[in-house]
Amino acid sequence: MAKKDDKYSYSLSYLAWQRFRKNKLAMFGLFTIGLLMLVAILGYLITPDSTPDANEQLLEISKKPPGFKTQILLDRKNEQSHDVNFFYKMLFGEVSDYSSIPVSSYRFEGADIVITPYTGSQKAKVPEKKLNLANVAYALNFNSEITSNVEEGTIDFFELGSTAPTRKTIEELRALVEKEHIVTRKFILGTDPQGRDLLSRLIIGIRVSFSVGFIAVFISVIIGILLGSLAGYYRGKVDNIIVWFINVVWSVPTLLLVIAITLVLGKGFWQVFIAVGLTMWVEVARVIRGQIISLREKEFVEAGRALGFTNLRIILRHILPNVMGSVIVISASNFAAAILIEAGLSFLGIGAQPPTASWGAMISAHQGFIISDSPYLAFMPGLAIMLIVLAFVLLGNGLRDALDRKVTDEDQVMY
Repeated sequence: MAKKDDKYSYSLSYLAWQRFRKNKLAMFGLFTIGLLMLVAILGYLITPDSTPDANEQLLEISKKPPGFKTQILLDRKNEQSHDVNFFYKMLFGEVSDYSSIPVSSYRFEGADIVITPYTGSQKAKVPEKKLNLANVAYALNFNSEITSNVEEGTIDFFELGSTAPTRKTIEELRALVEKEHIVTRKFILGTDPQGRDLLSRLIIGIRVSFSVGFIAVFISVIIGILLGSLAGYYRGKVDNIIVWFINVVWSVPTLLLVIAITLVLGKGFWQVFIAVGLTMWVEVARVIRGQIISLREKEFVEAGRALGFTNLRIILRHILPNVMGSVIVISASNFAAAILIEAGLSFLGIGAQPPTASWGAMISAHQGFIISDSPYLAFMPGLAIMLIVLAFVLLGNGLRDALDRKVTDEDQVMY
């Protein structure tokens, strides 16, 4: 085993990591990306609103400021429970078993709960609403009768799917409703004009941005490496044709090309991923081609030819590993560009479609509030886009500095 003070005791990847660690901005970008990725993975498990697309709309509390709190009555829907397993909820959310009713006040009256719906106005007189305690606490059979015996203090009702009546005391139902069905909900970042929790929408929007980035970069890397390798290694007519194609695609503005592909594939969540990926391969192909042209005449490539290795093996096993550093750096840059393009498409209305929680769509829907009383509705998703793009730019710059430097004796003995 090599001694620690041996200048050849460290690998190139170790030295690159040590240089990367010393770049505080790059480490900040890596930490931010890691934190956002963890939040995106947990998804609906940590969002205040765990319904699909965080789309629970409470119009009574629309456009409420950050930190707003109100009491919510959870009225049990008369339908089968939507319980799902842990992983399904994490990925897709869970349809709520309750109808949420914002209330200003409530009181019990016999076998009923009497609520005053929330309006946000102290002066407005709102008619009270009376709900049966059993209907609030349980899912009941349709058209079934609820029999209340106030003198005995009991309520008889038929639970959903049951043929035998259930009897509960009024005191039991009151305690159950007050404990589990009257909750105080706090909206940390407020609500949007549809009464949806803004924080939940922003968290789920992280998934859209990361999904676009990963899929678009994957598509661009596959196509870019394929065409760049063929052009750089074989040269001649193959190179001329591929370079001509690259120049044609390069000459078309990226956003216009994405819009054209989106119109062909249609609007939707997956279509925008493919459209963005099909327009970002050009930079990868150009970089790969240039790197391979400089490597194809090296001694190790000539040695591979002399040993009878196939061209495919030489490209995959000997050339591409030497250019992956450049691919990693440009992929980080393309990740940030993909997020911006997706946000732009959603802002224009041809990206992810409602009710999908896309940051670009949120800015588009709330842009009118920038000059009114709720500018945070547009600023919050804008700041989120800025933060994630900045993180990837810092990460890309850090990777470039760490991977592009020549290894010196000073680097070897520094660590």
